[in-house]
Formats: sequence, structure tokens, C-alpha cells
Amino acid sequence: MTQAEDIDTGWRGSPELWLQAAYDALIENGIDAVKILPLAAQLKLSRTSFYWFFDNRGSLLQALRALWEDRTTTPLIAATKEYAETRTEAMFNVISCFLREDAFDARMEHAVRSWAIQDPKMLIELQAADKRRLDALRGMLEGWGYDAQDADVRARTIYLVQIGYISMQTTEPLAERLARVANYVEVYTGQKPNDREVARFYSRFGVTP
Repeated sequence: MTQAEDIDTGWRGSPELWLQAAYDALIENGIDAVKILPLAAQLKLSRTSFYWFFDNRGSLLQALRALWEDRTTTPLIAATKEYAETRTEAMFNVISCFLREDAFDARMEHAVRSWAIQDPKMLIELQAADKRRLDALRGMLEGWGYDAQDADVRARTIYLVQIGYISMQTTEPLAERLARVANYVEVYTGQKPNDREVARFYSRFGVTP
């Protein structure tokens, strides 16, 4: 340990500060960058400050997993249960979740999928999350009257298209993506949304059709 690492100013940061630094490192450089000493250097804190909030690197990684859950799986499942008057409106709710950065953290999802390639434990957790998300989509569709097989295929189509966007790191102007959404809704549900539903969906993003 260098002399600089030994310096203790009395300010140790906070759990949120360390977790945010870990999040930034994960997003920018992958899971191998989430290590205590580099994070401490970035935060200009002593390495020992870390241990006031986390037992070890493993506990920090567990906090990252919980953050990922809160920023991806939880809001998606909530979107499948959001109030809707029609099946097309219910689909708009789901798509809106995927398109809003404050609802579904696509950058973290991509980083976690890369993490899972090299970490069998993370892969198990990712596969469990995939199942929960698909179950929620399938349950929503069955609730709107689709039979089990139809609901399953539609749920997979919805989910795998979105994960494809994330895995391929596709970047498009929001207006371009919004222009396709009504067509996606028709493909996913088999019904064309009405103009009022389309207008309400667009209003969530502060624009008009």
C-alpha cells in the first residue's frame, strides 16, 4: 500500500457513493474494473474507508446485483401490471418502460449480461431474471385472453426483440423509435391501437404523433 492509500481524512464517503462509483466502473469498463483500490483512487478516499460500508468486494457486487434488479426487472414487472383499458394500451405500458431510461436501465442490463458471460453465479441470476420477466409478460397476455401457447410466443417476441436492442447496443433517435411503436403494438397484440392510445403514449415523452 502506498502512502497515499494510507491517508485518512476522516471523510469515508457513503454506501451510495461507493455503489455509484462501482456502477460507473461496471458500465464503462466491465466487471473486472469494479475493484476496491481503483474505486478508492477514483473517489480520492482511503481503501480502508470502503470497509466501513461493505465487508468485501463480494458484498459490493451483491449490492450491484440488487441495483440491477431495482432498475430493470422490478420496473418491467410493474409495467405489466399497470392499469390499461385495452390489451394495446397494456402493451404501450410495457414498451414505454423499455424506452424510458429512468425506468429500465439498458446500459446496466448490457453490462450485467457481459458480466454473466464470465461469472457462473451471475449467469444463474440473469437466467432467473429472464424467467421472471417472461413470466410477467406471459401472465399479462394471458390476462388479456391469449391462450397459453400464444401468450408464450408473443411474450418471447416482445422480450427477445428488446434484449436484442440492448445486446446489439442499438442507438436510434427517440423519434425514430417512437414512430415504430404503434406497429410493434399491432405485431405483439394482433390488434391495431387507436389514435387516442397512440396520442397518450406519445404524451409520456412530451411529443405528439
